[in-house]
Amino acid sequence: MIQKEFKVSYTEYGSIGELPPEDRELAGAAIEAMSGAYAPYSHFHVGAAVRMSNSQIVRGANQENAAFPSGLCAERTAMFAAGAKYPDKDMRSIAIAGGVFGKLSAEPATPCGACRQVMAQYQAKAGAPVSVIMVGANRIWKFERIDDILPLIFDSI
Repeated sequence: MIQKEFKVSYTEYGSIGELPPEDRELAGAAIEAMSGAYAPYSHFHVGAAVRMSNSQIVRGANQENAAFPSGLCAERTAMFAAGAKYPDKDMRSIAIAGGVFGKLSAEPATPCGACRQVMAQYQAKAGAPVSVIMVGANRIWKFERIDDILPLIFDSI
């Protein structure tokens, strides 16, 4: 028997102002994207912003539906829109922000498992690490690659 462990590294910032300029811009775009949420059931508004290899930012917001689970998370809304708009460009980073009734939560918003898997697929397509910024009012976490938030990524091969 061999016992192994995963090690996850990330950077914690105390405020959006501490982020490097490019990350600050992306986090701000995610916060702004929260206003596009349609969340009449959970009232939890989530915004996501994806930076592409051409420096363009694509936003998305969660969209709920009475026929649960027919809605879609903000992260996948943003990633799918980015993939459709810039099919020949790679995703470089994604920022996520969320809160009840559109007010930013104190703690960072974290993506669901399905969104993490989609992020992993875009990272594999890019052939390079994709960073993830999880935004909260009291702290912000930055992970340098998807593997740090989804160890043992599913691969159909």
